[in-house]
This record gives sequence, structure tokens and C-alpha cells, in this order.
Amino acid sequence: QGPLIESGGRSVHSGDSLRLSCAANGRTFSDYIMGWFRQAPGKAREFVASISATGDTYSADSVKDRFTISRDNVKNTIDLQMNDVKVDDTAVYYCTADRGVTVQTMASAPYRYLEFWGQGTLVLVSS
Repeated sequence: QGPLIESGGRSVHSGDSLRLSCAANGRTFSDYIMGWFRQAPGKAREFVASISATGDTYSADSVKDRFTISRDNVKNTIDLQMNDVKVDDTAVYYCTADRGVTVQTMASAPYRYLEFWGQGTLVLVSS
């Protein structure tokens, strides 16, 4: 297992809600910017949301009215609450952490340069 472990992905129907979690494994990320990316089949990995150590957040326009990112620095976890999911939200969701970005610049950073990644959790939305 890697430094970040995602959980919560499952099959749901359009309009449902689900919550993804990401837990640190073996280290602390309390001073890192953390975030979620996703990768749909045949598409590039894209930014979803990010959160700073103090709780500042930034989200992609496609999800900002439906998804909420949060973090617990004591538990060393971040969550992604996904409401009113759509078929287009189907993807593998990845947790990431990096100290060299801000919540805004994580959105445009080449994802390969972000320092830590989880293995991903699959969200499958059917109509």
C-alpha cells in the first residue's frame, strides 16, 4: 500500500450521493495541499478539488455546486462528498498531496509532478 489510500468508490445511480475518503498511510500530510483528481475511461486525469491545511478549498467548475472537499488533520484524512452525481462523474478518483502548490495551482499543475498519489477508487454512475 502507498502513502495515500482511497476508499468509498462504488456503483451508484444518477442523482445519488456518496462519500470518498483518503487516509494517509505511514506519514502525516498536515502541512500539504491535498486534493482529488479523476480519470474517466479514455480520458486524461483531471482536477476535481483541493484543500489547504487551514481549510481553504478550490473546486473545478464542473463539480463545485455538487462536490465538497473536507479534511481532518487529526485523523490525517480528506473526504469528498459527492451529491447529485451524474453519469459523466464515472471515473477512478485519486487522492493526491503536494507541498509545492496552492489550492488554485494544484488545479493546473501537471499531475505527474504532484508528489504523492493513492491507487484510486472507482465510481461508476449509471442512469
